[in-house]
Amino acid sequence: MAQSAKPDATVMKTDPTTEDLSRQVELLKTDISRLTETIGDLGRAKGRQLRSQAEDQAAYVRDRAEGKVDEIEQYVRANPATALGIAAGIGLLVGLLNRR
Repeated sequence: MAQSAKPDATVMKTDPTTEDLSRQVELLKTDISRLTETIGDLGRAKGRQLRSQAEDQAAYVRDRAEGKVDEIEQYVRANPATALGIAAGIGLLVGLLNRR
């Protein structure tokens, strides 16, 4: 049996037109734009959160370091001879290491 050269009417109705494809492309562009914006917003929010955590951690470390400096100053004032001996020993070690 030979097939007719006449296109089937149901096939023509389901074939997307250029206009339909253009609309779909525009919808995809809009969706991609929204997704890009959402991802950017999430990235900025996460960046702010990480920055805040880093600042909190830096403040904590700074406070601990200042506390240790205060402890060392008190120790040096209470034990000046010992502190001087420790400093001399450290200086000697650094000098020996620098020679090599």
